[in-house]
Amino acid sequence: MRILAISGSLRASSTNTRLVHAIMRLAPTEIEFLMYEGLGDLPHFTPDLDGDNPPPSVLALRQLLRTTDGVLICTPEYAFGVPGSLKNGLDWTVSSGDFSVKPVAAISASPLWGGGDKAHASLLLTLTALGANILEEGKIIIPMVNKKLDAESNLLDPALVENLQAVFKAFQQSNNQQA
Repeated sequence: MRILAISGSLRASSTNTRLVHAIMRLAPTEIEFLMYEGLGDLPHFTPDLDGDNPPPSVLALRQLLRTTDGVLICTPEYAFGVPGSLKNGLDWTVSSGDFSVKPVAAISASPLWGGGDKAHASLLLTLTALGANILEEGKIIIPMVNKKLDAESNLLDPALVENLQAVFKAFQQSNNQQA
């Protein structure tokens, strides 16, 4: 099973990106993660460019979505919402339908007590509009994320590890139902 992992942050030292890498290391061997690195390369969404010949970076994202069995998105919260670059990337998939019924885990993580809850709510709304199959176990809000990762980006919180293992099982069950 192949899962596309997307960090909603473009910052090089992003805690959310570090968290995605920790999640990828934790995954069982039956799940292969592919890290999407092209979020910052996507042009600003405009329907005028979204015709028969969209930009190459958009085609690359859509191809990754078509060739993976699920998506894991981990986002910070900027100004009470998802970062613009993540929303832009999701907007590019509206017309292609590449998220339609695709199993998705939606995670927000923040160093604050709210855990990025407003970004999480915004992400869930967008994914619903895209027709994604949002896994119930994959709806995770992680407050105080800096206390849950060590300097080498290892997960320190046993409850979070348990929650993530439930996400892996949900992805696998979803994949078995589609087969």
